[in-house]
Amino acid sequence: MAEKNDKKITPRSEDFAAWYNEIIARAELADYSPVRGCIVFRPDGFAIWEHLRDELDRRIKKTGARNAYFPVFIPLSFLQKEAQHVEGFAPEVAVVTHGGGKELEEKLVVRPTSETIINHMFAQWIHSHRDLPLMVNQWCNVVRWEMRTRPFLRTAEFLWQEGHTAHATREEAEQETLTMLEVYRSFVEDFLAVPLIYGRKSAAERFPGADDTYTIESLMPDGRALQCGTSHYLGQNFAKAFEIRFLDDNNQLQFPHQTSWGVSTRLLGAIIMSHGDDQGLRLPPAVASTQIVIVPIWRKPEEAEKVLPVARELREKLENAGLRARLDDRDGVTPGFKFNDWEMRGVPLRIEIGPRDIAANEVVTARRDIPGKEGKGKASLSDIATHVRTLLDEIQKNLYRQARAAMEANTHQLASYDALKSRMAGEGGGGFVDLYWCGNPACETKIREETRATCRAIPLNQSVASGPCVVCGSESKERAYFAKAY
Repeated sequence: MAEKNDKKITPRSEDFAAWYNEIIARAELADYSPVRGCIVFRPDGFAIWEHLRDELDRRIKKTGARNAYFPVFIPLSFLQKEAQHVEGFAPEVAVVTHGGGKELEEKLVVRPTSETIINHMFAQWIHSHRDLPLMVNQWCNVVRWEMRTRPFLRTAEFLWQEGHTAHATREEAEQETLTMLEVYRSFVEDFLAVPLIYGRKSAAERFPGADDTYTIESLMPDGRALQCGTSHYLGQNFAKAFEIRFLDDNNQLQFPHQTSWGVSTRLLGAIIMSHGDDQGLRLPPAVASTQIVIVPIWRKPEEAEKVLPVARELREKLENAGLRARLDDRDGVTPGFKFNDWEMRGVPLRIEIGPRDIAANEVVTARRDIPGKEGKGKASLSDIATHVRTLLDEIQKNLYRQARAAMEANTHQLASYDALKSRMAGEGGGGFVDLYWCGNPACETKIREETRATCRAIPLNQSVASGPCVVCGSESKERAYFAKAY
């Protein structure tokens, strides 16, 4: 174990992809499964997902949505009812052809998303305007047969949350779409400390079958964008395909307006990449399964007999204050090894306590967000819980500030197509580019094919003067963010 943890990881600046994969393995977040493109969540990795899931679930329920669960198997014919939907997912669909030793009369799709099965059920449940709005959410796994996979970011099977709602009017549905966009934005920025841009997707980047797609996007330290969540206004497309009708106030049959929205375990990838450094993970305290690790220090057995009881009392005091604390009382392992081990695992705050500290009624604190001596301090044992809570709050805010500063430093306003091509040249990411774009799909296609950058978001409610499209020069009333993306 010591040999594994003493080995340095690949620096981010040298090979970002290798650094990312090594962090996941060394911090014991996940491991590869025997099935290509699938991963096994290890307890530390799944604990992050649980904290993330529980907090987001609470926020979703405040909007009025309730949790349900729908089958993982969907009749293939369901997917074929909505033309854009099936076209968008066809390359990624896994299909079950046999069951119970026999060929199935109808092939079954392993859900890539649940719009079709949920809308089939909505057709059974929605009959009157009194049945609306109908708002459900489910936490589940989905399968998309990806060719190139990377842990958390893109795997054949992944965990996610997907919400689906039906409303009597377009206005209500559009408002729900924007409400969930804001839920996601505030959750990711405030709870995960990951800075974002957000807005509307271009037509080429919309969810298959949606009238409009809205997105939250973050920029990773390698200059590539990561889509962290989406909220879709589906219009009446699925309602018509699945014959969902309701009687309105005037006793007239109408099709409801619908939304869907979701985030996935790629948020774990966002946390790792946004905050990690060459020493390992750096977890925001809000989402860390262990917020504080206590490392007792002694040289002689008689010192251990004095230090360990105080360290245990300290852990209990912190836990009673509602904090997630852990005591590392492993024997036969040096304090230096423990420090490195917990830094790799990203624990936000370390508390060191030895005989001299006990005599002075204090402890040494070491913040994960600030390296070296600058991140160290002392705290009185008398009011340790209050002091630690303040430190954790500062760490949470500082991680966001650091990530925001990095994103802003790699966001560039460009005025020409040559500048765009130069910025996106090479294999690496080029950061966010903020530019005028006329909205013409031909210009977007040219950018994508010649630079590999795609339209990540068109900011909402823009109040900018019109300017020339960087591609064709025609008048543009909006600016858009483009970037290479994961």
